[in-house]
Amino acid sequence: MGNSLQSIQEPIAEELQAFEEHFREAMRSPVPLLDRITYYIVRRKGKQVRPMFVFLSAKLCGAVGEATYTAASLVELLHTASLVHDDVVDDSFERRGFFSINALWKNKIAVLVGDYLLSQGLLVSLKNKQFHLLEILTEAVKAMIEGELLQLEKARRLDIDEAVYYEIIRQKTASLISSACAAGAASTTNEEALIQRMRIFGEKIGIAFQIRDDLFDFGTDDVGKPLGIDIKEKKMTLPLIYALNQAEKSQRRKIINMIRRHNEDQEKVREVIDFVRNSGGLEYAQKAMLRFRSEAFELLHEFPESEVRQSLEDLVIFVTDREK
Repeated sequence: MGNSLQSIQEPIAEELQAFEEHFREAMRSPVPLLDRITYYIVRRKGKQVRPMFVFLSAKLCGAVGEATYTAASLVELLHTASLVHDDVVDDSFERRGFFSINALWKNKIAVLVGDYLLSQGLLVSLKNKQFHLLEILTEAVKAMIEGELLQLEKARRLDIDEAVYYEIIRQKTASLISSACAAGAASTTNEEALIQRMRIFGEKIGIAFQIRDDLFDFGTDDVGKPLGIDIKEKKMTLPLIYALNQAEKSQRRKIINMIRRHNEDQEKVREVIDFVRNSGGLEYAQKAMLRFRSEAFELLHEFPESEVRQSLEDLVIFVTDREK
């Protein structure tokens, strides 16, 4: 089983190539400043995992057509808009080794660019009369914002239980991948049951993906992400929630206090990391991740076996096993 990105892309290689032009077209603007910024954005894009989910889901359910390109453009435009805005909110000056938009052009321009990308997304779908796709993706944007705000509210109190944690990541992280899968399906079939199946499939992948990211914070592998970054940002991750639930009351108080007051102190962060590692929290989260992944595979296996289905399966393994 070739699990490189290239082999995963094989069944949709032509579509992905044609999509590049579509996406560039969707980003064009007569304003030179905007054109420079969007050119910069197109140049620094990552592995194209989201468009791959769109095209593979589309092909699984029918024949790729114009609507599928609209769906993929919409997913990328809205995703990019959310990243540009996130970097402003988080005061981030770098993304994937490139400077962020706000680092190069300041916050005011970055916020406007995010808004521009958002409105371009709406226009692309309206121009092509793709109201169902627009609905699927606008729902996702709304969920992402609600998830982010719920997380911010809870970070102040640090009283997250597992149910709230899942609610946050279902909205914040999983809604984008689930909408990519649903929009892909909706671009090639009107069968509501299929679209729903792909949406839930994507949601389970998104949740597994986020738990994988949580595990990076505790240094399960030597990865690009610095250790303890979630702790510094007071984010409650699954391994930490589990560890706190297992702990005695006094220890629990002590750890929460450390996260609340000493989250900048490298020594204390290290102590929290060791506390989680020794609690079985990492094994617990790993199991949860594999559970979501196998539930996603069950949904996928309701489709007949095909090259496209195999690629989707490989893509899921790629995003959940990857070393960042």
